[in-house]
Parts: sequence; C-alpha cells; structure tokens
Amino acid sequence: MVEFTFPLDNIFGSLADPTRRDILGRLQHAELTISDVAGPYDMSLAAISKHLKILEQANLIRKRRQGKERYVSLAPETMMQAADYLKQYERLWNQRFDRLEQFLKEDNI
Repeated sequence: MVEFTFPLDNIFGSLADPTRRDILGRLQHAELTISDVAGPYDMSLAAISKHLKILEQANLIRKRRQGKERYVSLAPETMMQAADYLKQYERLWNQRFDRLEQFLKEDNI
C-alpha cells in the first residue's frame, strides 16, 4: 500500500465530485461564509463541511474565521498546478491532431 499521496491525486480526487466542482465555481466570484456555501444544496451542513474539508486538504480552498463566521475562499495557485499538469497533454494531443490533419491533406481525404 502506498503511504504517500501525491498532491495532484488529492486535487483531481477532489475535482471528481460535482458538488465540489460547483462549490469551487461559486468561490471564483467571491469569498463566502460556510452558510452561504451550503445554501443552494439540499444536504446537511455536516455533508457540506465534509466537502469543504476535502477541498481544503487538497489546498483548493482556504478557510478563515472572522468573529463567529467562517469564510471560505479559492486557492487558485493549486488549481494552476493541475492546469500545468494538463497542459502537457494538451500539447501532446494538439501535435497528434496536427499530424492527422497533415496526413488527411496529403492523401486528399
């Protein structure tokens, strides 16, 4: 059994859930209280807290306390790590599509 989990595994594991992706989408626009995050979802505050914990463990969000309120904000630098990782595959597929296009033009298909 592997004892060490790579940061990208946590990032992509977190992004695998549609609720967590939606939460991240909403946090793009503004910092929200945990109550504001939970508002649109038909689930308990405990369930939302679990989602937030997973996002926080993947370093996709940050939490802070101000008085009695807990605020959640996006941590975009972690998302950039995932984007950088995916860019290498984007380049690979673009090269393959370019070669396919060249092949099709040469054979007049």
